[in-house]
Amino acid sequence: MQTWWSMKWKEVKTSRQSYAMLAPYMILFSVFTVLPVLISIVLSFTYFNMLEFPKFIGWQNYTRLFLEDDVFLIAMKNTLLFAVITGPVSYMACFVFAWIINELSPKLRAFMTLVFYAPSISGNVFFIWLMIFSGDRYGIMNGMLMKLGILLEPIQWLKTEAYILPIIILVQLWLSLGTGFLAFIAGLQTVDRTLYEAGAVDGIRNRWQELWFITLPSMRPQLMFGAVIQITTAFAVADVSIALAGFPSVNNAAATIVTHLMDFGTTRYEMGYASSIATVLFLIMVGANLLVQKLLRKVGE
Repeated sequence: MQTWWSMKWKEVKTSRQSYAMLAPYMILFSVFTVLPVLISIVLSFTYFNMLEFPKFIGWQNYTRLFLEDDVFLIAMKNTLLFAVITGPVSYMACFVFAWIINELSPKLRAFMTLVFYAPSISGNVFFIWLMIFSGDRYGIMNGMLMKLGILLEPIQWLKTEAYILPIIILVQLWLSLGTGFLAFIAGLQTVDRTLYEAGAVDGIRNRWQELWFITLPSMRPQLMFGAVIQITTAFAVADVSIALAGFPSVNNAAATIVTHLMDFGTTRYEMGYASSIATVLFLIMVGANLLVQKLLRKVGE
């Protein structure tokens, strides 16, 4: 053990400049990310109402969560459905559009990147979709369908349980070309062009083989970063749900784990119970990330 520690200490001394430069980030990351996660996990085993000192209650919060909280079960079903649909679809869309745009001339590429990225940073995006799915006859969707004779009366799109979740999924897919999309654009720009020439000599004959054996393996870091971003976005959905369907939504049709967390954390101030919800979400995200890492290791094989 002493030998191992001495080797590690020698390595730290040799690379002390690198560790010194990393130290500010690691300190901030530990204080504002790692420590809050650990505190949340500890609080999930307590009753804590923000007024009294936390009281240890063991697994009661988790028992209540899975056996007594019907809204949480609805929220988990909605979140998993949302993640299974929007996560892979938006991830593939980000890469496909980035791949296509990367083939354009530099000026056109910059313009198209802005066009595709703009919806994800637009402040009025929800207002636009509220106009489209307005429940009166002046709503864009209702007006168009009534003009075509498909509808006789307007539909309350965002007040009808059957339509709420599909609309939210549609809007989130439209917003999905965000940070991951930019990461893919950057990754495609860094691929060494000489690899394609070497690949042609080794027997690669078409663009699909180039993509699988050269492009994707060359941008594994960007693929991993994009996957983490898409997983986080898919499981942490809340803003779209609240903006379009309200909080709470009709029969909790748009409830997600994050909106349920916000209900108990910022409205009811049951911080112990809210921490148990956050811990479950954290474990789901970690599991999804590990699965994606395992799948990405097979790229190019």
